[in-house]
Amino acid sequence: MAIKKSEKANDGIKYEVLENCGVIAERNGGYNLELRYVSWNGGEGKYDIRPWKTKDDGTEACGKGITLTGEELESLGEIIIKLASND
Repeated sequence: MAIKKSEKANDGIKYEVLENCGVIAERNGGYNLELRYVSWNGGEGKYDIRPWKTKDDGTEACGKGITLTGEELESLGEIIIKLASND
């Protein structure tokens, strides 16, 4: 996937989207639940799952979510594969 950089400030929290990994689900109100690779406040990039919305003025808004290291994302993937194979 191509890396798309986007840097914004939201309520004093600065973030840089290093990669848009994909949309998990579309939600009401224009928010999409997405997996992104994000640097928060200049820190190391982490995988991020949360709702994101692009406003009419081009700025972004995000809801509450979780951040995961690469190792944590791999562990989550293993759990999801295990759960999916039980169906």
